[in-house]
Amino acid sequence: MTGPIVIKLGGRALDEADTRGELWDAIARLGADAPGGLVIVHGGGGAVDAHLARLGLASERRAGLRVTPDDHIGEVVGVLRGRVNTRLVGLLAARGVRAVGLGLSDGGACVCVKHEPGGVDLGRVGRVEAERVGAGDAPAPGEGALWRRLLGGGFVPVISSIGLDGAGAALNVNADDAALGVARVLGASVLVLLTDVPGILDGSGSLLGETDAGQIERLIASGVISGGMIPKARAAAAGADASGVPAVIASWSRCDRLAGLALGEPVGTRVLPTRPTPVGPGR
Repeated sequence: MTGPIVIKLGGRALDEADTRGELWDAIARLGADAPGGLVIVHGGGGAVDAHLARLGLASERRAGLRVTPDDHIGEVVGVLRGRVNTRLVGLLAARGVRAVGLGLSDGGACVCVKHEPGGVDLGRVGRVEAERVGAGDAPAPGEGALWRRLLGGGFVPVISSIGLDGAGAALNVNADDAALGVARVLGASVLVLLTDVPGILDGSGSLLGETDAGQIERLIASGVISGGMIPKARAAAAGADASGVPAVIASWSRCDRLAGLALGEPVGTRVLPTRPTPVGPGR
């Protein structure tokens, strides 16, 4: 069985969503052509920053990850699950796509847990826990059953990067990490991280056609990869290793090339896996 294409959307593609008709046209075509279906995972950091600023709340990031205090999480949920998700579903629906707006944990599709990288408390920040932990005949959280049903019915899940912890409380998940988690759970055929840049650049500013986890870590250590590109590059490397297929970092502005993803054509920077292809539920 062929896994779906998982696309993560962020940056100006979301901030300028209403003026990017050619992008949504391309995504609609890709969804129709992808043999295993299409899943879209989105963030919306620009919209969140603007909303918090209007409320007089300061935004803070550490190592490219948003700090989300308790008094921010409700506002973040409202923006990502409310305004941004609804707008994306509407833009796709207007093009005949059977889009369904969801959060990461709807229907028990996946389990999320609090994320404290290096022991640093980022507040209500989470990550996707993909391991199957169900028992007996009970549904196993993390298996993505809801997403599979939707894909099997010809729907396109549009998933905001908001999850729930074991107590049902909201967690803000970095959208790149959320897309990685979705791709891992579903056994995606390819993970695509669409961003404002054409891909990963080397020290001279040239686009890397291919790379892997080792080179990415060296570029981070040297400062060539910095800021918000750090979690994006690491998510691509982890996604490639988890799925056994390349992960792609590409620019949403080159939407004319998106359709080629269904045919395996090169787009942006391909991050190659360094581990053998796993046997997963999407294969």
